[in-house]
Amino acid sequence: MLYVLRTYNIETTTMEVSTALTLELGNLHQPVVTTYQLGVKLFQLYRAKTYQGESLAKLKGELPEASELKRVLDQLLTNGVLRHHKDFSGGVYILLGKEPTAPEVACVVDPFAYLSHLSAMEYHGLTNRMPKMLFLSSPPSAEWRQFALARMKRDIGEEQLETYNTAGLPSLAKFRLDKLQRQTVKVYTSSHLGAFIVVRDRALRVAALGRTFLDMIREPDLCGGIYHVLEVFEAHAATYVRLITDEIDQHGTKIDKVRVGYILEERCGLKNPILDRWQSEVQRGGSRKLYAKGEYSARFSERWSLSLNIEE
Repeated sequence: MLYVLRTYNIETTTMEVSTALTLELGNLHQPVVTTYQLGVKLFQLYRAKTYQGESLAKLKGELPEASELKRVLDQLLTNGVLRHHKDFSGGVYILLGKEPTAPEVACVVDPFAYLSHLSAMEYHGLTNRMPKMLFLSSPPSAEWRQFALARMKRDIGEEQLETYNTAGLPSLAKFRLDKLQRQTVKVYTSSHLGAFIVVRDRALRVAALGRTFLDMIREPDLCGGIYHVLEVFEAHAATYVRLITDEIDQHGTKIDKVRVGYILEERCGLKNPILDRWQSEVQRGGSRKLYAKGEYSARFSERWSLSLNIEE
């Protein structure tokens, strides 16, 4: 909770723009804020000219410019409402009274990223490992820029975007994420990212549980390794079989279905009509492997036409 002292004019009730911005920041369910978010909120306050029924005092013109954003930002830093986040050279600030976690910071500075792979497994309680790295999924750079433009049009209004840019206010830009709060960050980029959940009252997005199982079989090396992935399937697949099969059936490739079908049926001992359908689509022959990066093995699942290229 951010506490501020309101200042009032004796003749008319007015509020300083920095006070209004402080109150607005106090409503955020996130531990950090970026200069882009500050720029948008300042722009919106200038357009409204009021906040919570009170007129805003000492506005520097009809719309703010970059110099006004710097002035207000400096005031918020001086007042202790914000402080610099040490993992960034600039542009990211910690809110008063907040204790940021690395996953939440990552999801604020990259609004299109979400926790995935081993980090998502930890969140969903699928692993007892404590990841030394923070695993995120995010779109490739070209797609990220397209998403950013669409977000700016939504945040600012398409008809006002040119005015906002002309004023020199900050654009939604991608931050480099290498380390956050002593944790190495691994960003997985793909044009085909999956579904995620938004955690209530937190600046946190996490791969959906079914998607997490699909990521485990596609990128086992980002999920603790193939042997840990098999352990997790064997421990939890019976509980989440419907979520797993729905996700694989809708978004999995043929090889995803072969691998997961084998694991569910022959390693987990699960029976399901959908596995029979997947098995009926299996192409005989070829060199499909359970672990894509491993060497081909003669040990084989005849039913799933799959080389079991792992040690038992």
